[in-house]
Amino acid sequence: MKKVVKFGGSSLASAEQFEKAGNIVRADKDRRYVVPSAPGKRHSKDTKVTDMLYECYALAEAESSFAEEFAAIKARYQEIINGLHLELSLEKEFQAIEENFKNKAGSDYAASRGEYLNGIIMAEYLGYEFIDAATVIRFEESGEFDAETTNKILSKKLEETAYAVIPGFYGAKEDGTVKTFSRGGSDVTGSIVARAAHVDVYENWTDVSGFLVADPRIIYKPERIEMITYKELRELSYMGASVLHEDAIFPVRKEGIPINIRNTNLPEDEGTWIVGSTCQKSKYTITGIAGKKGFCSVILEKEMMNSEIGFGRKVLQAFEDNDISFEHMPSGIDTMTILVHQDEFVHKEQSVVSAINRMAKPDHIEIEADLALIAVVGRSMKSSRGTAGRIFSALAHANVNVKMIDQGSSELNIIIGVKNEDFEVAIKAIYDIFVLARI
Repeated sequence: MKKVVKFGGSSLASAEQFEKAGNIVRADKDRRYVVPSAPGKRHSKDTKVTDMLYECYALAEAESSFAEEFAAIKARYQEIINGLHLELSLEKEFQAIEENFKNKAGSDYAASRGEYLNGIIMAEYLGYEFIDAATVIRFEESGEFDAETTNKILSKKLEETAYAVIPGFYGAKEDGTVKTFSRGGSDVTGSIVARAAHVDVYENWTDVSGFLVADPRIIYKPERIEMITYKELRELSYMGASVLHEDAIFPVRKEGIPINIRNTNLPEDEGTWIVGSTCQKSKYTITGIAGKKGFCSVILEKEMMNSEIGFGRKVLQAFEDNDISFEHMPSGIDTMTILVHQDEFVHKEQSVVSAINRMAKPDHIEIEADLALIAVVGRSMKSSRGTAGRIFSALAHANVNVKMIDQGSSELNIIIGVKNEDFEVAIKAIYDIFVLARI
């Protein structure tokens, strides 16, 4: 068996956390490939190294002195090296980074150095080979990730390497220009390595014991999700659940590799398993609840809309022409509702309304702002009668007015629209009826 293990920033924020990660890797000889993030916060008032690098590079780019900020970054790494009692010097690496900052190598290069340096330390600490991600993770000239070229290069390299550390978050174009993934991109690197190495499990170590049924900022000590499918995860990630970078799903999903979300601080916890499919039912009817605030709805009315060919296309063309994507589009016989992000729409609303009137000629248009969307997701919902009824009964008891309902054809999720002010109350009501009522 082979495993890839990825450690998040909080798991590698200090020498003490490094030791925990090292013990986890050494406890299982199958943990052969390690993907580290940059050091995160050591405490609530601390600053992540990636943010320190961005700030430092901004000064360099403005041709201001960055000596003090650069020294603080060096001190963070030296503190880890000293705490691990390593005979390791990063002086050459820091000299190269300082020179590249002065030469304005780019913000992607600057941000990537957090993972790069942490990878060197991790490789030294474990006695593993260090593989610079810039040599094996390929981006196209346009900046798009080149999945197939990367897989060929990385697979060949890992075939020759039994144990290795590959830093997360970045890669490079053909000419060597460093390019990063979006924030949280180390999750993506772990998935890419898992695919290339043909591993059996991708372990993603963070500071929580897996996915929770609901946001702990809204629900006090919510239950843990034991197993979730890729499809369910995609739905919840899209609606705001943020334990795992949502793009990290795709490389391992293609290969059918399960992901195990684990807690570096509580390694004995089982965590959450993310799988392609399973015969195991959820512990509860629902798997999870997630949501976002800040939407608005554009409600159109027109008699005989259902018989007018091309009506929907004309309406959506108005949004496309204004560079606005829509989130959901529930409709009736004579009505259609388009839900969009309010901050994207508000400055273009009259332009969109004018375009809709011109192209689709509706009888009436109404706009409603300050809406929130809540996704109730669960593979067991399909085989459970009365799920929707229980949701709306719970919301009615909580005095929450439902503004919109949209159920996917897969019956995997139900999207509910409520006013922003009812968002937390609605999530608590749904959690209570499906989870607390079962405990």
